[in-house]
Amino acid sequence: MKIQENAVVGLTYELKVSKIEDDIESVPFEAEVRDEDDPFYFLFGNSGLPEKFEELMAGKSVGDTFSFVLKVEEAYGEADDELLVSLPKSQFSKENGFNPEMLQEGNFLPLMDEDGYSMQAKVLKDLGENVLLDFNHPLVGFDLHFDGKVIEVREATQEEMEHGHVHGEHGAHE
Repeated sequence: MKIQENAVVGLTYELKVSKIEDDIESVPFEAEVRDEDDPFYFLFGNSGLPEKFEELMAGKSVGDTFSFVLKVEEAYGEADDELLVSLPKSQFSKENGFNPEMLQEGNFLPLMDEDGYSMQAKVLKDLGENVLLDFNHPLVGFDLHFDGKVIEVREATQEEMEHGHVHGEHGAHE
């Protein structure tokens, strides 16, 4: 089966990132490795991944390898200052599942939006009674360098298509 709309796709890959500063591109550095022991699974056409990523993966089959670079504008774009938000520390209480160490600068907070979807925010600064959070995707502003292999392609179940994500061994309801 080839990667197409409503296919569940399993990949192994190495992701490196680079950034252009002062018109000079940095040397790509490793950001994430997903190997056979921890592959990455997604529902093609409903993944939340950059459109260009899915476009470049379309039509591939199990065993195919891939190597490509997504430029900033094809990936997650540039940082949006409107996604920097100051919130009261009181919202991050023990009763809500948080502890004080989680609010240290540089940490990523596991959060949920009003619809129950997982999201994260990076703690930028402790402002006393408030904390400054960055809700931008962690990979904004970076070129993404992917090298990997397709290890599984299967048809999504009706339930996966209705829910918009992978279920089962490599999905949301393990």
